[in-house]
Amino acid sequence: MCTSIFQIGQEDGKHVLARTMDWPRLGAKPTFVPRNFHWQSVFDNHEFISKYAVLGSGGQHDNEIDISDGVNEHGLAVQKLTFTNGSELTVEPTPGKTHLAPFELSYYLLANFESVEDIVANIEQIELMADKYSLKKYGHSELHFAASDPTGRIVVIEPVTHPIEVIENPLGVVTNSNHFQRQLARLEDYVEFTPDFKNGTVPLNTPRVTTRSVSGKMTPPGSYTPGSRFIRAAYLKERIDLPMDEAEAVDNCWHILDSVNVPKSSEHQPTYSVYRAAVCCESRTLYYQTYHSKQVLKYRLTDEMILSESPRFFPVDDKISFTEVN
Repeated sequence: MCTSIFQIGQEDGKHVLARTMDWPRLGAKPTFVPRNFHWQSVFDNHEFISKYAVLGSGGQHDNEIDISDGVNEHGLAVQKLTFTNGSELTVEPTPGKTHLAPFELSYYLLANFESVEDIVANIEQIELMADKYSLKKYGHSELHFAASDPTGRIVVIEPVTHPIEVIENPLGVVTNSNHFQRQLARLEDYVEFTPDFKNGTVPLNTPRVTTRSVSGKMTPPGSYTPGSRFIRAAYLKERIDLPMDEAEAVDNCWHILDSVNVPKSSEHQPTYSVYRAAVCCESRTLYYQTYHSKQVLKYRLTDEMILSESPRFFPVDDKISFTEVN
């Protein structure tokens, strides 16, 4: 379970893509991966060499670095989110195409593409593989992905067809349910979409895609199911004051994510919101906060860092602490 939110600064034009990570334990932490990083897919041990530096939430395992969400040196932002009963993975690899385990796609996109347009132009060359013929078994890994860039274009990438489907998403909200269009249809019980949204003609950088009128509409549900979180996050995203700059955009994301942040409840469910993170496409900044910490950590992919030759794994302290004022 995870929730993704997109916000646009109205004065500075900054684009911020944020998310909660709902998982049984904290694994992905602030991570930098340099250009020319050599890594091997767990599917077939094929070696890849990354083109672009990446800053995000991740960690190292096997012969690769796994990135759950991040931004690259060109301002492309990508997230991966769990996907309920949705993935149609490739079983038989097609010669000449790129074959990846599903969880490797987020880093592969960040390491090799400059923009959403670049992803769309090349997505047909990528196959997300079932593990029938993999060198290491990883089960039926079900994920889908959100991507945005400094143009303001935001999409959902879903392995529901062959080739992988890319869906324009000017609403800027993603959770974990399959059938994205069905989720939008259900959302109409709670909001009223604009004619541009209904016609698929929303201009880039349109901050709201509803009329904000909720007269006669239903009240958003309060549960933590993917469908309920989608409705609640979209409802609040459309009604919250528009942010003026990057700082306000991140702040908006945090307040919206408060409504879908899953509390730890070990007796009832294994997952909770182990961290929340946001990236700004223009400033190439990562904002990161763990479940217990009340402090938001900030990291920036600087020009100097881009020229670094070694990965960096930044420590985090997931502990409860307060500032005492006498």
